[in-house]
Amino acid sequence: MSLYQLQKVFYEINRDAATRQRAKDDLPALAKEYELTDEEQRALLTQDIGLLYVLGVNGQLLMHFAALCGIAWSDYLQKMRDGVGIYGPVREGVYAMTTRMDEKVAGL
Repeated sequence: MSLYQLQKVFYEINRDAATRQRAKDDLPALAKEYELTDEEQRALLTQDIGLLYVLGVNGQLLMHFAALCGIAWSDYLQKMRDGVGIYGPVREGVYAMTTRMDEKVAGL
């Protein structure tokens, strides 16, 4: 349920101008309105794109938030790659990494 709440934050920021403005003005207050884990809240408040990606936030939702934060497209893509290097494979959601790349190559 928590990934749903985390993605809901981004969905509402992306779809609603008033929520987007609230995110710009007082992101901590907005974040308190959602049932987020401590790790999710920290990732959101620090705008840690890599961790948000690893937590399972859909890239279609996350890319708009990155743009809102002033992160260039190439930097956004790199932050996602860096997140996997720092925090490990994507844990949940559409991009969950369930098989290691070396296992795929070896045909295991």
